[in-house]
Formats: sequence, C-alpha cells, structure tokens
Amino acid sequence: MISAEQNELMTRVGPGTPAGALLRNYWQPVALVEELADPRPVKAVRVLGQDCVLFRDERGRYGMLDRACPHRGADLAYGRLEDGGLRCAFHGWLFDTDGKCLDTPAELEGSRICEQVRQRAYPVQQKSGALFAYLGAGEPPAFANFDCFVAPDTHVFAFKGLWACNWLQALEVGIDPAHASFLHRFFEDEDPSASYGRQFRSSSMGSELPMTKLLREHAQPEIRVERTDYGMRLATLRRISELQTHLRITNVLFPQAFVIPMSAEMTISQWHVPIDDTSCYWYSFFTSFGAPVDKQTMRAQRLQTYPAPDYRPVHDRSNGWGFNPAEQRGQTFTGMGFDINIHDQFACESMGPIQDRTRENLGSTDKGIALYRRLLIDAIRRQQAGERPLMVLDAASARAMTGPAAIDGIGPAESWAAYGEEADAKRRAACPWTRERAA
Repeated sequence: MISAEQNELMTRVGPGTPAGALLRNYWQPVALVEELADPRPVKAVRVLGQDCVLFRDERGRYGMLDRACPHRGADLAYGRLEDGGLRCAFHGWLFDTDGKCLDTPAELEGSRICEQVRQRAYPVQQKSGALFAYLGAGEPPAFANFDCFVAPDTHVFAFKGLWACNWLQALEVGIDPAHASFLHRFFEDEDPSASYGRQFRSSSMGSELPMTKLLREHAQPEIRVERTDYGMRLATLRRISELQTHLRITNVLFPQAFVIPMSAEMTISQWHVPIDDTSCYWYSFFTSFGAPVDKQTMRAQRLQTYPAPDYRPVHDRSNGWGFNPAEQRGQTFTGMGFDINIHDQFACESMGPIQDRTRENLGSTDKGIALYRRLLIDAIRRQQAGERPLMVLDAASARAMTGPAAIDGIGPAESWAAYGEEADAKRRAACPWTRERAA
C-alpha cells in the first residue's frame, strides 16, 4: 500500500522537490528537432515545472535558457534571433546558447554589466530526432548506447504526445503487461500492414497467430520481473500449449522510459517527461532492425490524433476520449478507436491529474509496478543522501550499456529465456547497422 506521503514523494517534480531533484540528474527530451525547423527556431518549453526557451542560433547551435530575462523579467520566447544569440525584445540584451550576456545596447559606453550578468543555461544535445536538455547541477551524465541512440537516422523515428496527467501514472502504463489483453483488445483479426496501432494487431515472431486472437484467448499471463543495471526487465508469458509459450520481453530504463516491441523488426523506446505535476509529454523513438522507417507515413498517421504544433490529442476528457458505444459492442474493447496511445491516455488521464495510490489494490500482474516504485523511492533516498542514483552514467559505463532486448515471439514453453536471447541475437545478426557496430 502506498501512503499519501510516498505518493507525494514520487509524483511532485518542481524545483526543490525530492523527485524533481532526482529527475534533474538525467537528460530529458524537451522537443522534437522538427519543432525548431521553421525560419524562427525559438520555442517556449516547460519541463519539470520550469519555464524555459529553446532555440537554435545562426551557427546551428542549440541552447536552452530560463525564459525570464535576467534584466527585468520579460519573456525571452519572443526575443530576436540575431548576432550569435537570442536578444530580448524589451531592452535588447543578448544571450548566447551558454547564457553569456553578449550585449546590453541601452547601457552607457564603458558599462561592464555584461560581465556581471549571466542567464541560466542548460546543455542541449540532439539525439535520434529529438532535443535533450540537462537541468541538473554539475556535469551531465553520458548517454547509454541504447538501440534508439545508436541506430542510424534512417532507422529511427521520433514523435511525441501530450497527456493531462502526472508523469508517473503515464510511465506505469508501460510497466503493466496485463492491460494489453483488455485495453488494446480488437475483436477483428486483420492484415495489419496498413494499420496504425499495429503493435497489438500484428503477429509474433515465428508465428502466424494474430496478436488480436492471442491476447483475447490468453488473458491471464504469468509475469516475471527482475532488476537490471539499467532498471528492470519484465517477461510476460502466455501459455499457448504444453509445448509453446508466447513471450513478451519489455524493459524499464530508469528513471522514466520503457522499451517495448512493436513488431518483429521494430521496438519503441518511450520517455515520459513531466511538464509539471499534472501534465507530461511522451516521446517515442521507433527503432527499426529491418528496413528504413517510413518517417513521412508514420508522422502523418500520428498527427491525425496528436496534431502539431502542441501535439495535443484530438480526444481527451472533454470529449470522452472519443468513446463510441457501438464500436465498443463489436470492434474494440474500449470503444475508443484504434490508436493504442489514446487507449493508454484514457486509462492514465481518467485516474485524475495525480493518481491517488492510497486507494488502489495491486494484484499479481502489478509486480513490475511494485518493483519500479521501490526503485524510484530508493533512488530518491540515495539522491537525498548525496549518493549516485541508478543510471547516472560515466562514459565507460554508458558505452558498455547496450540494447536492451525487447522481444515478442512464440517459443518453447520450458526454455523461453533461451529463446528470447536467441531471437534477439538472430534479429541483430540480420540487421545491417547492428552488424556494423559489432564489427
């Protein structure tokens, strides 16, 4: 049972909060690269309860600054991009990507105020179609060699979406394998090649059995969880016969991402990034081990339900998440369309802005969620004690951390673990970019 105090400890992320201090140890995705592709690449962003401005200067360098100008507090998101930085529209003070004050044009000649003023700046890195920022103190950690970060640009696609709920309940939906048999249940088996929501409409590795049928008929999985050096691994087993088991391996990348299989040749790595305590963005990185990704089609599909520029969903609490009783009777379990992101969004947002975990009753299928909460509370305590939390990596540790495997397949019932390792090895052996890295 989670106490009210523990719930507050885990969910609040603003400046000065324990969980907020923990999350500031890690790189956070703050925008898609495409969001700064227009002629004026300046964007207001809010992350971890802080208001910032993200921009690209004339030399192509990215920077993120506190949004309020340190002179009189005017909004730098409306500033001018010129002369090597972002110039405040109020009095013309100019700041570069490192927060250095370059010019105070209204001051008298000889003024040295530029030397005394510095705007708070945050390091920014471009990774796999997204911009990551580091809001913590000291040197930022190294990026692990996870698949989504080392795949070539042709084989990874990034997208995002806005949810009106706390980051933790959004993350926890990805640590709950049992919900797929219900929340994402489709009553019609079909060719998924042109489907969005394909993740639960395709077939598993080495099988012609549609996932729609498998999830309907095997809705009581055995779930095994284990701690790893990157967070945790979940193995979900659905016994098909005495000889065969459906195996689904998913992972939690501590502190706030998970990696799941989308199809035999694609995985999704998804970060859940707090905007503040009651809203968050998910950032998904689709990584292909087969053919290059069709970014144009994937983007067009997802923009239908999470349209730019805010990536705010077309269905939310205000319109019942698109609920259709006729559809619920005969097509989908939820009656909320075929986009599984909307299904997850409904589940998370309907809990309220911040879920009251003192009222929940966890079952056997929630063991992954229970373990993650223990990891999170332990990491917060370590942070408070001045110790190094899990997954704050130095360069050597980051280079050694690869994968992790995310598998969906049907294998032998008694040797499913070996089957999972073999399936991942086989996929990597057939993938050009993983072979090149191994060589």
